[in-house]
Amino acid sequence: MSDKKAQLTVDGIDGAIEMPVRSGTLGPDVVDVGNLTGKGLFTYDPGFVSTAACESKITFIDGAKGQLLHRGYPIEQLAEKSDYLETCYLLMNGELPNAQQKKEYVDTIMSHTMVHESLVNFFKGFHYDAHPMAMLCGVVGALASFYHDSLDINNPEHREISAHRLIAKMPTLAAMCYKHSKGMPFMYPDNSLSYSENFLHMMFGNPCEPSKIDPIVAKAMDIIFLLHADHEQNASTSTVRLAGSSGANPFACISSGIAALWGPAHGGANEAVLNMLQEIGDESRIDEFVKRAKDKNDPFRLMGFGHRVYKNFDPRSRVMQGICDEVLGAMGAENDPLLKIAKRLEKIALEDEYFVEKKLYPNVDFYSGIIMKAIGIPTDMFTVIFATGRTSGWIAHWNEMISNPHKIGRPRQLYTGYTERDYTSVEQR
Repeated sequence: MSDKKAQLTVDGIDGAIEMPVRSGTLGPDVVDVGNLTGKGLFTYDPGFVSTAACESKITFIDGAKGQLLHRGYPIEQLAEKSDYLETCYLLMNGELPNAQQKKEYVDTIMSHTMVHESLVNFFKGFHYDAHPMAMLCGVVGALASFYHDSLDINNPEHREISAHRLIAKMPTLAAMCYKHSKGMPFMYPDNSLSYSENFLHMMFGNPCEPSKIDPIVAKAMDIIFLLHADHEQNASTSTVRLAGSSGANPFACISSGIAALWGPAHGGANEAVLNMLQEIGDESRIDEFVKRAKDKNDPFRLMGFGHRVYKNFDPRSRVMQGICDEVLGAMGAENDPLLKIAKRLEKIALEDEYFVEKKLYPNVDFYSGIIMKAIGIPTDMFTVIFATGRTSGWIAHWNEMISNPHKIGRPRQLYTGYTERDYTSVEQR
């Protein structure tokens, strides 16, 4: 804590209210408003846009600079030199593993990829056209019923094994959601494959023949997982922390994060990109829709351009841009009508003065949507892929909170309803 203080003067309260100012290693100072309650005051900040609800050492974002750091490491360096499971280790443990630690961690994760056979019965209860996110919410929460022997959240070993299980089983469960929707048999994990290869094997493989996995596609999948691993205190991460603050088990907490991510304002952005491309429909209509996007009176918006947090270029999109071209080449998808529209929009956004001036650059959702479309992943699975990658960040934040003194989350409100009034009988109403 710094020695700086902030003072608040309120009409009707004698003297100034003094509040400590806390400084982090990066980012703005924060005013500790905890003692306002004793003065009969709450702060009012809908959406928590100016509120630091916790202290964290995991991820830092500077939206103005287009900077994203995981435990201090720039996301660009991790995407270029690391891989998803190593990044999972980093988020959870605070440091990159050495060679032996990495081998042990990868081996541990791969040893937990199977799910209990009884879980298959859960999927049998879902309708064939159930949304994959609906299924994922249910089965992840249900994992607690299988692992009740290691749900003591105050035991570090129990927290660690729960983290391993969640990270390991999410690709298996995600692929099961897809297979169920297609009426296809579930594929068992193949632990001789890498994390991303295994996911693609379970998604697109079948029991009749060996899986053939393109290394370019597997690399792209791994980078998609890595780039979605964590993004600081967003809606779903905050939901996981809030649920966890009550002492709920980690499977329930991650399920709550999946539910929050399901919302179109959060996890549905890359799905919205594909829906937009389908709405445009043909390259000949691009100029028409770009004109509409520039018209502030037109409700149409180009999805996948600009970002609420990044006021500059989304650092993750720089990585995805190169991978996108590689995947389109590997899949022979350069002539796909929707993907041709996407590439033309990308060119316009990077060159058109309107988009450049407003910093409406293509973001990670734009490129990840294109890549997943090229790979053959249906749009209703996009948010499931997002959740699979984000699980490592969710569980790292949950573990950080549980490992330190914390309070149950209890937001306040500005009440604008009726004042006290007397009950009247139904005859008198």
